[in-house]
Amino acid sequence: MASWILLVIYFIVMVSIGIYAHHRTKNVEDFVLGGRTVGPWLTAFAYGTSYFSAVVFVGYAGRFGWDYGISAVWIGIGNAFIGSLLAWVVLGKRTRIMTKHLKASTMPQFFERRYNSKALKIASAAIVFIFLIPYTASVYNGLSRLFEMAFNIDYTICIIGMAVLTAIYVILGGYMATAISDFIQGIIMLGGIAAVIAAALASKGGFFSAMTQLSEGVSTTPITEGMKGAFVSILGPDPLNLLGVVILTSLGTWGLPQMVHKFYTIKDDRSIKIGTTISTIFAIVIAGGSYLLGGFGRIFVTEAEITIEGTSRLSYDMIIPKLLETSLPDILIGIVVVLVLSASMSTLSSLVLTSSSTLTLDFIKPFVLKKMDEKKQVLTIRIFIAFFILLSVIIAVNPNTYISTLMSISWGALAGAFLAPFVYGIFWKRVTKAAVWASFISGVGITVVHMFIFSLGLFPDMKVPQTSFSIASPINAGAVAMLVGLVIVPIVSVLTKKPDESQVEEVFECFELERAASK
Repeated sequence: MASWILLVIYFIVMVSIGIYAHHRTKNVEDFVLGGRTVGPWLTAFAYGTSYFSAVVFVGYAGRFGWDYGISAVWIGIGNAFIGSLLAWVVLGKRTRIMTKHLKASTMPQFFERRYNSKALKIASAAIVFIFLIPYTASVYNGLSRLFEMAFNIDYTICIIGMAVLTAIYVILGGYMATAISDFIQGIIMLGGIAAVIAAALASKGGFFSAMTQLSEGVSTTPITEGMKGAFVSILGPDPLNLLGVVILTSLGTWGLPQMVHKFYTIKDDRSIKIGTTISTIFAIVIAGGSYLLGGFGRIFVTEAEITIEGTSRLSYDMIIPKLLETSLPDILIGIVVVLVLSASMSTLSSLVLTSSSTLTLDFIKPFVLKKMDEKKQVLTIRIFIAFFILLSVIIAVNPNTYISTLMSISWGALAGAFLAPFVYGIFWKRVTKAAVWASFISGVGITVVHMFIFSLGLFPDMKVPQTSFSIASPINAGAVAMLVGLVIVPIVSVLTKKPDESQVEEVFECFELERAASK
C-alpha cells in the first residue's frame, strides 16, 4: 500500500510540473532550451539525473556488480570524475559560448554551423534519432522489471504506463518541465540511494559482515573460477574488461547529445562553476552507491534464482530487483520504486526531447516544411516525442534483451561518432569535414558491425578468440569506437585540406568577444 501511495503522489507532482511549464513555453527556444536561462542547480541535477537511470541502478549495477564485485565501484568513481567533473570543466564554458554564438539548439545544428556542412547535419540527425531509441528502450526495460517486482504488474503494462507518463509531462512542458522535475527527482534519488544501501547491508549484519560473506562465497561463473575472495579485491577478478566499462560509461557522456545539451542551456560562467561541484557530488553518491549495492549482489541472489527458465543464461537485469525484494521492507521498496522512477523519467524526458527536437529542427524544418512557424515547430516536436516513445516501447517489450546491451549499442554509436569531432571542434580550428565524416563512419561502423556479429547472434557458430579483453562485449566495442574517433579526427584533419580560414575565424571569434565582454 505504501508503494502505491508514493507512486500516485509522484505521478500527480510530475503532471503538475508539466502543466506549470506549459504556460511558460512560448517558442521553440523555450521548449528545447528553456530560454537558455536555466540556473546551476537545475542544470546540474538535470545532467546527473539524465546520466543515471534504471539502466545504471538495475542493469549496469546488477550485471557489473555480479561480474566484478566491489571493484564495480570504480565505474561509479569514473562516472563522477570523468563523466561529470571533467566534462563540466573541459566542455561546459566553451560549449555554452560557441553554441550560443552559432545559435545551435541541437548537436546536428552545431556540426552544420561549426563545419559549414548541411550534409553533416543530416547525417548526425539520423544517427541521433536511430541510436537514442535502444537507449530509451533500455530505460523502459529496467523500470518495468522493478515495477513487476514491486507491484506484480505485467511487464508490458509497466512499459506502456511509464511511456504514457513520460509523454504527458514532456509534451506539455518541454525542457523547463524536465529541468524542474529533474531537480525534484534528484533530491529523491540522493535520499533514496542512501536509505536503500543502509537497509540492504543491515539485513546482512552490516558492511563488514557483508564483505566477509562476499569474500567467502563460491561462484560457478567461469570468469572467477578458482579466485575465492576476488570479489572484494580492489581491482576485482577482471580489471581489463572493467576498464572498458569505465571508459564507455564515463567518457561517453562527452559525446552524447542529450548530455552535452545541458551545457547549451546554462545561464552564465558562475552557474557552470556551481554546477560542476553539484553534479560531481551527485554522481559520487548515486553512481558510487548504485555500483556498491550491485557489488554485493551475490550474497543476496543465487545463480539459480536469475537463470532464465529452460536455458543456462542468467538474467542479470533481475539481480537488483531480487536483491531489493529479499532485503527491504515494503516502505523502502516504495522509496526505491520512486527513486528509480525519478532517475529514469528524467533520462527518458531528456532522450525523447533530444531526439524529437533534432528530427524537427534539423530535418523536417529545413528539408520538408521550410516555412514552419514557431507554433508548428513546437507542435511537430511534440508529435515526434510521442512517435519516439512508441518506437522505444516496441523494442522494450522484448524482455530477453539485456539492458546493458541496449545501452552499450546506443552509447557506442553516439559517443563513437560525436565525441571526437565535438570536443576537438570547440578547441581546435584545424578540424576538417573529412575528419568529422571519418569519426561518424568509424563510430557507427564499429558499433553496427559488432552488433550484427555478436549482439544479434547472427553467427552462433563463430568461434571467438579467448583473450583477457573480450572482443565479444558490446561495452568494449563502444569504448573502442570512442577511442578510435579520438585518434582518427586529428590524423585525418592533418592529412586533408584545411577548412576555410574566414569561416573558422568567424566561429571562434565568440571566445574573443566573451573575453572582451568580461573585462
